[in-house]
Amino acid sequence: MSTAILTGPPAPGSSLDGDLRSLGFDVRIASGAEEAAALLAAVPAGERVALVDPRFVGHLHALRLTLTDPRFPAAAAPGALTAQHEARPALARALEAVSTAAGAAAGSGTLTDAHGLTESLAEALDADGVAVHRPQLGTLVATVPTDAEARHEARAAVEAVDDEAVRLRSAVKAHDGFFTTFFISPYSRYIARWCARRGLTPNQVTTASLLTALIAAGCAATGVRGGYVAAGVLLIVSFVLDCTDGQLARYALKYSTMGAWLDATFDRAKEYAFYAGLALGAARNGDDVWALALGAMVLMTCRHVVDFSFNEANHDATANTSPTAALSSRLDSVGWTVWVRRMIILPIGERWAMIAVLTAATSPRIVFWALIVGCAFGACYTTAGRVLRSLTRKAKRTDRAAQALADLADSGPLAELGAKAGRRPGVRPFAPLLFALFGAALLLAFAWMEPFGSPFTVVAAAVYAVFAGGAVARPLKGALDWLVPPVFRAAEYGTILILAAKSDAPQALPAAFGLVAAVAYHHYDTVYRIRGGTGAPPAWLVRVTGGHEGRTLLVTALAALLADRGDDFALALTATAVAVALVVLVESIRFWVSSGAPAVHDEGETA
Repeated sequence: MSTAILTGPPAPGSSLDGDLRSLGFDVRIASGAEEAAALLAAVPAGERVALVDPRFVGHLHALRLTLTDPRFPAAAAPGALTAQHEARPALARALEAVSTAAGAAAGSGTLTDAHGLTESLAEALDADGVAVHRPQLGTLVATVPTDAEARHEARAAVEAVDDEAVRLRSAVKAHDGFFTTFFISPYSRYIARWCARRGLTPNQVTTASLLTALIAAGCAATGVRGGYVAAGVLLIVSFVLDCTDGQLARYALKYSTMGAWLDATFDRAKEYAFYAGLALGAARNGDDVWALALGAMVLMTCRHVVDFSFNEANHDATANTSPTAALSSRLDSVGWTVWVRRMIILPIGERWAMIAVLTAATSPRIVFWALIVGCAFGACYTTAGRVLRSLTRKAKRTDRAAQALADLADSGPLAELGAKAGRRPGVRPFAPLLFALFGAALLLAFAWMEPFGSPFTVVAAAVYAVFAGGAVARPLKGALDWLVPPVFRAAEYGTILILAAKSDAPQALPAAFGLVAAVAYHHYDTVYRIRGGTGAPPAWLVRVTGGHEGRTLLVTALAALLADRGDDFALALTATAVAVALVVLVESIRFWVSSGAPAVHDEGETA
């Protein structure tokens, strides 16, 4: 249990003691500086501690936001401050220093005599290197009145605002798509509250969303109209639950590292499993759409890598302004343009709604063509805008950004050798993006134009590996270097798609779908590790899985060796997919279950 230390007896008529207990705090009262320090020291080191001014007046939800959010080591609002275990030593030092200074100035050991105690402690924590989170309270009240009149005004302000209504509104993501904002969130927030009141956790809701989507995929795989209708309905239900889990986390402040990982990875697992279900359903009716399913997955994953790479490249860049960004901000000031610009990129809400409706009313082939056309347009729109921003801004990218892009590149042993050659003294610098584009274009051209199993495609893959190494030989700090990882994804996934489509093995495309899904999981996992501030997956994992260039060379070599051996190519792709999936899943689960990575949830992305 967490402990709250009141720095004096509560004011008459105050509900502060009960409010703190309702939030899960064991409340203790200190009469002076020495007793507060002693109470703080008596709390077990791994527990959260809060210091609260007994004169505090404010909403219960203001206290909840300040004192119970698990994402921050320390947080403060007027009259209240909290520290988790990692910030406890700094809080003890700050309390000792501030109380000593206050006692010397006021000639008293009573902590409430010191003006702005919690703010003084927060400043001391900041000075000690502990970042103190200060939640945006908006219309919520949190204040420390100094006399009866101020206290009366503060209580009136509390009565004037319904904090439960504020809590429900704040449970909804601040920036979301049109469909989610107007067709899901108006009622899903109440489902989130219902779940919170019954003790359900966001992870349980996330799991329910996954199971619902898998059942939907199973219905789609039946290939009958009733199954398609059920699949469309269940997909919408799954999306409602997908919105609910995040709203429940915000409503109840139940953020967790595991929850962030599940939320991030399950969205892709649900969508791609549904693609597979549609392809299986179509096959039952004699329509082979596996190439379309794989093409939709490749396009969606590459589009996301563009988003991730651009954001990481500009995460902490300095002088990071451009006329294009200014124009975008001006457009956002006109209300209707915000929704149009969010809708045309086909974010997850609009995308899933389109998939659900078309699944119920049409055929899998139409679903996939609509996905490919819509996602291609959205990808071109967002990429073009980001290229313009990058070319018109004078951003100075940091070493951290360059490292993040290098990690996203997923370079294996072969690319590392090429990179070392490119760093030798006397070798002139080159444009990383040009190297990446040339290698990818050469590889895809040979895969497309050469007969299946041609040794020239293997040679092209070897040349691609050399150019891939050259592309990452220097820090990726150029204006357009954030495009290097997406180019690598397109080259690897596109080669697998082309070779599987050209193969005579009937199961090659489903096997390729599984392989790309396994590799894509690895790439998404890399993104969320970087976002959590823990860096990329361990080097051994990248080496064992071969890196993007190693896997590409392997697939081209398998095609050349097994071209005339019936289903052996499909079996080889299946074995490779299983091996990659096992390695990356085991390491990913180990990391996210045992790591201390922060709970990083998507608050501003529409996926």
